[in-house]
Amino acid sequence: MNNNTEILKGLVVRGSRNIMTVLIDTEEGNAELECRIKGKVLKSCEKFYNPLAPGDWVSVERQKNSKNALVLSVEKRRNLFSRFNQKGALSQLLAANVDLVLCVCTPASPPFRPRFLDRVLLQADSAGIDALVICNKVDLYDGDIDVDERLEDFKRIGYKILMVSAKTGEGLDELRAEITGKTCVMAGQSGVGKSSLINALQPGLNIKEGRLNEKFDRGVHTTTMSFMTDIGGGTRIIDTPGVRLFIPDGIQADELVSHLREFAPLAGKCSFGMSCSHKTEAGCKIMEAVAAGIIHEDRYESFLRIRSDLEGNYGND
Repeated sequence: MNNNTEILKGLVVRGSRNIMTVLIDTEEGNAELECRIKGKVLKSCEKFYNPLAPGDWVSVERQKNSKNALVLSVEKRRNLFSRFNQKGALSQLLAANVDLVLCVCTPASPPFRPRFLDRVLLQADSAGIDALVICNKVDLYDGDIDVDERLEDFKRIGYKILMVSAKTGEGLDELRAEITGKTCVMAGQSGVGKSSLINALQPGLNIKEGRLNEKFDRGVHTTTMSFMTDIGGGTRIIDTPGVRLFIPDGIQADELVSHLREFAPLAGKCSFGMSCSHKTEAGCKIMEAVAAGIIHEDRYESFLRIRSDLEGNYGND
């Protein structure tokens, strides 16, 4: 290393494959560097669709005063939030070193998708990250017994639900209180208003917002990669691309029952133990719990579909 070269520590804020934007602290204040990734970093991340994610802390090398740099290494992560990428057949990193997963849904427009929430919450629990369900666009909600029932079941099994509106401001103060000082990752299907929520939490950001496809009542993709926004007070939000199918990552199909909150106490207690398919076997404790109302019927259906996806039979909920 010559006198014109320096090694700096930085925070990945966004990136696509092998080019990352890294935030560094300088005497003049924060600055962003466009960084390529050194080969040895890629080799250590071969099991991932993308080697780095927003929230990663990295060491970079640059020529002094240059806006370009080279990522030399990534620091050990506290945790990772990821999904399985079908296209690459690998884990796709969405965020690193986060304190809270914000699972964003809508009760009406686009339609409520509780099985998508099941998957995101499962991934959060599997990664050991706290999760919060945010039900956005409540200003458009007139009430629905099926939606209310599923939301109540999420509460019953231990998840906190916030009813908010990015448009009217309802619930935003409570949301701010939940996220202040934390690094959060926001996950949800296209059209649920993730970008709108970030704009509402920190006016002036002017992050591009999506719109609904009126014909199909579903969102149009606007976020194409995960990116981090600092909204002040030590609070950072990582927005992730909206997807219609979220396949959990790093979970084996035959171990799924151990990762779902209300299923886990029954894991291994079926007549056929952990080899039970929980579909037809006599003495299946999971099916008995469904019949007894301990496990919601729709959560059970969601479990079966997730298990099928983990076995490689990808479908849509």
